[in-house]
Amino acid sequence: MLMTILAAAVISGGCTTEPNPEYTPPAEKEPVTASTGFALGADISWVTELESEGEVFYNAEGDNMECTDLMKEIGMNAIRLRVWVNPEEGWSSASDVLAKALRAQRLGMRIMIDFHYSDTWADPGKQVIPSAWLEFAADNERLAEAVTEHTTEVLTLLKNNGIDVTWVQVGNETTNGMLYTEGADADGNWIDFENGGGSVWNHPENYAALTEAGCQAVKSVYPDAKTIVHVDQGHNIDRGAGVFNALENNNVDYDIIGLSLYPNGAASRIRECVSNITSLYEKYGRDVMICEVGMAYDDPDAAYSQLKELISGAQDSGHCLGVFYWEPEAPAGYNGGYNMGAFENGAPTHALDAFTEAAAE
Repeated sequence: MLMTILAAAVISGGCTTEPNPEYTPPAEKEPVTASTGFALGADISWVTELESEGEVFYNAEGDNMECTDLMKEIGMNAIRLRVWVNPEEGWSSASDVLAKALRAQRLGMRIMIDFHYSDTWADPGKQVIPSAWLEFAADNERLAEAVTEHTTEVLTLLKNNGIDVTWVQVGNETTNGMLYTEGADADGNWIDFENGGGSVWNHPENYAALTEAGCQAVKSVYPDAKTIVHVDQGHNIDRGAGVFNALENNNVDYDIIGLSLYPNGAASRIRECVSNITSLYEKYGRDVMICEVGMAYDDPDAAYSQLKELISGAQDSGHCLGVFYWEPEAPAGYNGGYNMGAFENGAPTHALDAFTEAAAE
């Protein structure tokens, strides 16, 4: 029943808006990027929300384009989409993700699904348990069941609508764990996490069990999809050690190590991240994906140079599967201050030429 409701939400609109009214889909043409090999991609999860606010996107010639088509035109061959459990305004819900995935599927682009296992943003500083799961938040076995159910439900919706999923992140930047933030139960009482919660530091076995539940759920729906465990600060080799040691010590079966990298003006972080790709592969025997990278929007020349260095170094390492820019389409200051987009006046800046050139090589 839920699958039918979600699919209907996509068809009828809801929070998942159609492309901007000015947009006319292009005629079918030969693909400009490969559908296999090194992934050159972007997370454009904000795109439907931006469209609902009137944002319009243009290519270098000034032609109005839907954002996913534009990503393809500039050389990207993959799209990453986050999913929240029960978001307040509906953005990044399962139906919203499906609407965006359908666009990427039409273009033959590979798709990465990024499960946050939260109703909102999940990152190293916060892994807020979904409100619907709070009543059993101290019971890790029940939390693992919820992870399984949610992962299976969302991926089944995508599969039933003809979406091919290549990669699935089981958690977003789970450097400190997931589903570990304390909250209140239905009666307003604070939950005691003595026996539950997926903190890497306090309950590594719980974190491992939650991750294993997600990985198994992925394979049950998409047996060939690759699972990713994702941490932040790709330049810091020690940053995700607690995560990967917990997974190794508890025999969790996952496929790829995912990294975020935000140099924040420190060019040395590019070299450190590239070096860490090999170090992580040698230590854990898994290839790496740069799931997120972002550069300061107001210096596109520096961003271009750093992206060129990162993409080239990642490819040359022999153990990196791709690089995804995080929300390049976002205007300056969007969502309370995000300033690492790579668009100006609705069009890509020089920074993204790094992807165009990599695609042409």
